[in-house]
Formats: sequence, structure tokens, C-alpha cells
Amino acid sequence: MGEHDGIQDDIRQHTSSTLLGQLDLIAADAAAIFPHSGSDALDRDYAERIGRLLIELLAAAVGVGEVDAHHARLSALRHVAAERALTIEQLFSFAYLTERTALDELALDDTAGATTEAWPLVAQLVRRASFELLAALAARAQSDAGSAAVIDPLTTLHTRSLFDTVLSKEADRAGRFGYGIALIVFDVDHLAALNEQHGSGVGDRVLERVGILIRQYFRQHDWVARYGDDAISVLLTRTDAEHADELADKVRATIEERLVLTDHRSDQARAGVTISAGVVRVAGAAGTLIDPERLRLDAEAAVDRAKELGRNRVESVIASTSATRTLPRS
Repeated sequence: MGEHDGIQDDIRQHTSSTLLGQLDLIAADAAAIFPHSGSDALDRDYAERIGRLLIELLAAAVGVGEVDAHHARLSALRHVAAERALTIEQLFSFAYLTERTALDELALDDTAGATTEAWPLVAQLVRRASFELLAALAARAQSDAGSAAVIDPLTTLHTRSLFDTVLSKEADRAGRFGYGIALIVFDVDHLAALNEQHGSGVGDRVLERVGILIRQYFRQHDWVARYGDDAISVLLTRTDAEHADELADKVRATIEERLVLTDHRSDQARAGVTISAGVVRVAGAAGTLIDPERLRLDAEAAVDRAKELGRNRVESVIASTSATRTLPRS
């Protein structure tokens, strides 16, 4: 191990230990502002139980760089959440909130806080660990009996409801910390016509296959979801967001090359499958409020433009001015 790796590992372990050392304080702060469950607020003791489990998982992810979907604390979290029938969306919200609260507390640390050289690495480690925790939560939810709320049965991608939750939280995080974010919406061209011309159910098989190809193309930590009847969405952050246009066009070309409907009786090609895509990007700027609804509208408008211009193409835009605004200084 080199000197740099050793220093990084020391910071990783120090950050993990600090989180565990401040566990009760962070849990109490997060629980104080945790959103309501249904029409009733969660009682403070219960919310703090959730918070402590999330912090333990966050500390574990910081320490080793990942969280396994079968981690004992994750199992405990799912059991506690089941006591009040918390949804995966509520758990995601609490996990994001816990990350923010943890960073606020870590910023005060004398050894690796916001005024030290180590702080950029500390913040990166915590944000990465938070993502690993969210991914593990989603994977665990998928394997549980209630996975229908987060997994689309046709494409096996995430559902729109879960994706909207993630988009909202990631937009908030991107604006707070100043990194780029990009939303891609892929829409299958002429899907209804394919059903009419080639038989009922062909459209479902096409969308299923498109979903598989798109999921394989993006990295494990990118968020990919069933966005609508004919559409699939992808959320990219940080450096991935900078290359969203290029990635979207590569997916488009891959679909065009690989997806061809074949008559199995004659082994003759019947029709090719193409997709149109809309990409909306927001450049990183700390202290910016990013409106996820405007991002969705901008991406959908870009898809519509791609279809109007002939389909089987990618249209890209920078987020409209109504999608972002600078937060006032406190």
C-alpha cells in the first residue's frame, strides 16, 4: 500500500469511527425533521431507531466502501420499517436526510472537518457511502415480497415512483454540493404501430429487451427506471452527467444495431427497433436549487423534439432557467 492509499484509508476509518461516535446526536437531529408517515408524524423514539440503523450502515459503507444487501443491519432496518409500514420512498428520504445531517456534524470535526485538507475526501466518502446504502436498500426491497412497489415487473427496472423520489433527492444534493446532474429519457419509436402490425404483445417484448440493453449499458450505481408506457429514464450524476449526450447516442446506436424483429417461421427480419432520446443537463454550481419537475419537463420536451425531427436521434438541452435558481445567502 502506498503512502497516499494509507492516508486515504486512515481518513476512511476516522470518518467511520466519528460517525459511530456521534451516532445518537446525528440520529436525534435527523429524526427531528424526518417527514411524516401518512397523516401522522412518527414518534421521536421510533424515528431515532431508524436513524441509528441508517448511520450504522453509513459508517459501515464508509469503512469498507460498500454495503451488502444482506447486511445484518439492513435486515434490522427493514424489520423496523415494517413496524409502521414505511415505504421504500420514505426510507430513501430518511437516508438522504441522514447523509446531510452526518455531513453537517462531520464538518465540525477538528481532525477531518470542513476547515481541513481532508474534508473534500471525507465528503466524497460519505456521499459515495450514502449511494451504496440507497443501492443496497433498493436491492433488498427487490428481493422482498413487496418489491412490486420499486420494481417494474415487465422491464425489471425501477418503477417511476421510486425514480421520482431519487431524482428529487439527487437534484437537491447536486444543488447543495455543486456537482452536475443529467436526466435522459428514452422513448421507443412507433411502439403502438409495432403492436398493430406484428401482433399483440410484441410491444411488451420490445420494451423488455430495450430495458435489458439499457440496464446493461449503464453502471450499477446509475438509476434506470420504467418512465412510462414506451419510455425508460436514466439519472446520471457527477462526471457521468458530463457525458450524458454521448452515452445516450451510444445507447441509441446499440438499440438500432441489435434489436430487429424476426419472423421465426421464415427467419426473415420484419422490422427494426429504434429509440428517440431527450437529455437535460445541469452544470454543477453549489448553492443552486434544482427543480426536478422542470428537469422532467425539459427532458420530455427534448424527446418530443427528437421525434418531430425524424426519430432515432438524441436531442439535448441545458436545463431551462426555470429549472434552477441560486439560493439566497443566509
